[in-house]
Formats: sequence, C-alpha cells, structure tokens
Amino acid sequence: MKDLIEALGIFLKYGNPHNPTHCEHDVFMVAIPPSEVSDQDLKRLEALGFDKSIESGDACFISYRFGSA
Repeated sequence: MKDLIEALGIFLKYGNPHNPTHCEHDVFMVAIPPSEVSDQDLKRLEALGFDKSIESGDACFISYRFGSA
C-alpha cells in the first residue's frame, strides 16, 4: 500500500484530473502523460511498479502490480 500511495503522490505533482484512474483486467492505469514527468520521477515510478503505456501512446501509465486481481 505504501508504494501505491507514494506513486499517487508523484502523479499528483503532474496534475489532478477529475477521473485519473481506470482499471481493466489485471491493469491499473493512471491518466498522467509520461512526457510530462521528470526523468527522476519516471525512474521512481518504474521502481514502484508503473510503466509508460505503449498501447496508449503518451496518454498514461500502467501497472500490472496494482491492477492484478
């Protein structure tokens, strides 16, 4: 839980969208564009279990760690 809270705190630095998250089978998505995130925060988010979404272009981050059922 601590890692998820830390990751959400990082995302908050880059915006506060009204509906920032979306879940699909085994995937948790956060609607913050990776291009807006600093290199340091990108590395930390990766360590926390979040990756840039390849399928969604630059639209969001995904996590299989926090989206897994």
